[in-house]
Amino acid sequence: MSEKVKKTRVPMRCQDAKARIGNYNEVALGYSHEEAVAEAGRCLQCKKPHCISGCPVEVPIPDFIRAVAGDDPDTAIRVIKSTNSLPAICGRVCPQENQCEGRCVLNAAKNPVAIGRLERYVADFFLAREDKTAKNTAPAPHSGPDAPKVACIGSGPASITTAGYLAARGARVTVFEALHEPGGVLVYGIPEFRLPKTAVVRKELSALGDLGVEFRLNWVGGKTFSVKSLFAEGYKAVFVGIGAGLPKFFGIEGENLIGVLSANEYLTRLNLGRAYDFPRQDTPVYQGRRVTVYGAGNVAMDAARCALRMGAESVRIVYRRTRAEMPARAEELEHAEEEGVILEELAAPLSFQGDEQGRLVSVRLQEMELGEPDASGRRSPAPKKGAERILETDLAVIALGTEANRILLEETPELKLNRRGYIEVNEQYETAIPGVFAGGDIVTGAATVILAMGAGRSAAKQIARNLGLGGD
Repeated sequence: MSEKVKKTRVPMRCQDAKARIGNYNEVALGYSHEEAVAEAGRCLQCKKPHCISGCPVEVPIPDFIRAVAGDDPDTAIRVIKSTNSLPAICGRVCPQENQCEGRCVLNAAKNPVAIGRLERYVADFFLAREDKTAKNTAPAPHSGPDAPKVACIGSGPASITTAGYLAARGARVTVFEALHEPGGVLVYGIPEFRLPKTAVVRKELSALGDLGVEFRLNWVGGKTFSVKSLFAEGYKAVFVGIGAGLPKFFGIEGENLIGVLSANEYLTRLNLGRAYDFPRQDTPVYQGRRVTVYGAGNVAMDAARCALRMGAESVRIVYRRTRAEMPARAEELEHAEEEGVILEELAAPLSFQGDEQGRLVSVRLQEMELGEPDASGRRSPAPKKGAERILETDLAVIALGTEANRILLEETPELKLNRRGYIEVNEQYETAIPGVFAGGDIVTGAATVILAMGAGRSAAKQIARNLGLGGD
């Protein structure tokens, strides 16, 4: 392996930008065998691998990369799956640049090993083969009718990580999901072109079925059942992983106009309801020619890129700061710009205007300027006095973040909440109710898939110890 190859990160091939805005196929095409082996050969195999400390689920990263470099995919998948049950998903949507790759020694030269891409390569290799090695189907050591029962409420990343960990150690796990498909944000929030549902999500979730996990769909916590009823049915522990799916709004004039949507509704219709394939699918979505998206995180990028694929003539991201402060992953922002998304920087909405039929026609924007840094270290935006303008728009998608949905929380007043309305837990992720654990967005607020998985894994370890199932 030449020094040039070691120093140069192997790029990942993508669909051409002009072509991909006309389809919902995955944008990033993944590594070939040769590309993966070459990239794995760049790893320095550090004696003290800081990359592991940057991984919330503690994947033994140098070990699996060494296996890839040695053309040993069977070992690579076993190493990854020893701590991460969703590698094909994590390889696509985790912010590796802020986690494992951010800790890589080669990141000092802004050229870290592409750990996420290698993880995706290994996982995809086995998903394509549908190889049982990738599904961890070995019999659980304590399985049987007398094994302890555990309930997981919600089927997002935190819950399914908890379920997989405990099922692999012999617990009888039931996952209760309010929607008609399992996966949580993985299926309703992230578009097909970033995370394929049939080829990736469903296949990785099917591995939980191989471990004996039961999914009960259309079960709404706080309505269809309660936490108390689960204990009455013989469950020995309950994990609450319901996420934080209640959208936030500006609270400005015109937000009730036809054509003003939350990103939650817009993306759920497109992703879970498959509205991008309407009328072959039953779910419609509001069409827009001049689309504005408010916010600058990954959700905003997803909404903007979806709007382009739905045929919009123009799509603008309206953000009160500048490109440099946008919290979205650099890769997602880069892809959005390649596809034609326009950044409307230093602007904030004051009101939305509609026509006689109550349909959105424009937004009144306040021009902003950056002042001193706020508590987070980012420069605070301030209005420019007298600097307002009108921007035509017929579809506004508001992506300001989310907060806790209170259906289950109101039905379970014994749960202690913090001032932001999220569940309080101790260091072992146990709530104020003994035997009830929680993790993911319902504890931290909106965060990343991998952080939710890390919380689920930590909670599962404590549940396993409580139930006598190990927990190392």
